[in-house]
Amino acid sequence: MGGGIGGAVVAAASAPDCTRHLATPHEANSARPGDVVCFDGDISGDRLVITKGGTPREPVTYSGRGAAVHGITIEADNVVVEGYRTDRPEAPGIELTGDHITVRNNTVTGPRGGDGDGIRFFGNDLKIVSNTVSRTDNRNGHADCMQTFASDSPPSRHVLIEGNRCRRVDNMCLMAEGPNDEDGDGKGSTSDITVRNNYCETLTASQALMFEDVRNATIEGNTFAAPTHHAIGLAHGSTGAHVGGNELDPGIGYEVGIDASSMAGYEGPEPGGEP
Repeated sequence: MGGGIGGAVVAAASAPDCTRHLATPHEANSARPGDVVCFDGDISGDRLVITKGGTPREPVTYSGRGAAVHGITIEADNVVVEGYRTDRPEAPGIELTGDHITVRNNTVTGPRGGDGDGIRFFGNDLKIVSNTVSRTDNRNGHADCMQTFASDSPPSRHVLIEGNRCRRVDNMCLMAEGPNDEDGDGKGSTSDITVRNNYCETLTASQALMFEDVRNATIEGNTFAAPTHHAIGLAHGSTGAHVGGNELDPGIGYEVGIDASSMAGYEGPEPGGEP
């Protein structure tokens, strides 16, 4: 399995050396491409809002090194955000919007309010790697570990979701909806999402992963650790999906549910029923 499967998220031990020390995120506009930014002040009571990025070859890295924040919002291109802890933040615990963003080795515990989601993502060339999300709560909505949609928000393309742990998640580990879904805005397309080597424990949803109007999804090497009705749903034209090598809890009814509009280009185990 990937680096985030076996245990706690590693933050400080593997963190890169800081090249720019700032007191608070309000000073981040001084960051330059290639910088590794560390905040030396106490920012545990604030939501970390990142609006300054670098270039595709030299992103700005914001290194938490185990620091606590009250949630994270990324509205910038060409950034890496790693090594932060957030406990009971306003949901979503981490929200990223932009291109060429990497979010890795962060923890989100018990997000509150809104739909209760752990991570939401929107944009192109995104990497969500080795994060841990736990204890999402359906009391205020449908609390997914991770979610994307395209309703007055950018569709998501070329997304890698790898080595994450979704533990004690009330709703799904991933809900991915494209712009031509029932609630979408019809602009662009959501495609090329790879979900690999993640650990998924969903407590109340019928399926662990749901794709609606998402083309060319790859779903492989994941551990589905709770007895959902089925593991994966493909619907509303989610064509070109590739599924294989996943480990299923014995209580899961069948691995893949799919509708007729999503059958084109499907490769994987024999579908067991509806999505």
